[in-house]
Amino acid sequence: MILVRDVFQLKFGKAKEVKALWGDVNRMMKKHGLGPSRAMVDVTGPYYTFVMELTYDSLTAYEKAAKEMMGDAEFGGWYQKFVPLVDSGHREIFEILA
Repeated sequence: MILVRDVFQLKFGKAKEVKALWGDVNRMMKKHGLGPSRAMVDVTGPYYTFVMELTYDSLTAYEKAAKEMMGDAEFGGWYQKFVPLVDSGHREIFEILA
């Protein structure tokens, strides 16, 4: 099993807006059969950190899901709202050990 963690550093004061957008993208992910997913915000560490996590059966399943989401017009509209709220980000991919 694969865990994909997208970690974003938000612009100062934009966490509330990102939290509101999370519901929209979470619904889209479920529509495409993605998940389970969860979102987290910082309690300690760098301020205004937002993390999205999803699990997949394999890297192949992740690649397929990513292509589907990137090709979805509704996701494109969501992404245009999300990008202005973000300063930077990175992706971490882990293999979950049994």
